[in-house]
Amino acid sequence: MTELNPYEQLGLTENASFDEIQAAKQNLKEKYQNDPPAIESIEIAYDAIIMQRLRLRQEGKIKVPEQIRFPEKIMETKKILTIENNPTAKKVSLWLNDLLDQPSVKEISLNGIVFLLLIAISIFNTNSQILPLLLTGGVGTSFFVLYRKRRLFWRSLGITFIAFIIGVSLANILFNLSIGIGLNISLGSEQFATLFTFCLLWLISNFIR
Repeated sequence: MTELNPYEQLGLTENASFDEIQAAKQNLKEKYQNDPPAIESIEIAYDAIIMQRLRLRQEGKIKVPEQIRFPEKIMETKKILTIENNPTAKKVSLWLNDLLDQPSVKEISLNGIVFLLLIAISIFNTNSQILPLLLTGGVGTSFFVLYRKRRLFWRSLGITFIAFIIGVSLANILFNLSIGIGLNISLGSEQFATLFTFCLLWLISNFIR
C-alpha cells in the first residue's frame, strides 16, 4: 500500500467527497483491524489527504466541511453532549466549575506579592517566635481573598482552615522524610512548615472560588 498515493491507498479518486473519504477510511480500518502496520498506513494516507484539502482550502480552491475547518469546535460539542447525557459526569463538571477559579494575572500577582513578603520575612528572620504571627497573616490573607470571591464567610473560613491543617501536617511529614533519607535541609522544621503552608495557601486562595 505504501507505493500508492494517499487516494489510491484508500481506494479513492482525487474528486472524492469528504464523506467518501471518511467512509473509505472506516471500511479499510475494519478490514485490516488485525493488521497494525496496515492501520497505520491508512491513518497516514487519511491525514495526508486532509492536510492537502486544508492547504487547497487556504488557497481558496475548495470548500472544506465544518468538521475539518473547526475540529476543536466539534470536539467541544461532543464533550458537552457527553456530559449532558451522563448525569454523574454532569454533576462532577458542575461541582468542578463551582469549586475551581481562573484568576486574572493581576489577582495572582497581588496575592503573590503578599505571600512572597511573608516568605521572605520567614526565611531571613532569625526569631522563630514570629513564625506563628506570620502564619496568621498568611491564613488571614487567604481567607480575605476567598471571601472576596463569593462573600461566604463560613465556606471561606473552612477552606482556609483545611488548607492550613493540610499544609502544616504535610510539611512536617515531608520534612521528617527528608531528614530520614539524609537530605540536608538548611531550614528548621518550623520554617519549612511555614513556607510550605504559605505556598499551599497561595494556591488555594488563587484557584479555589
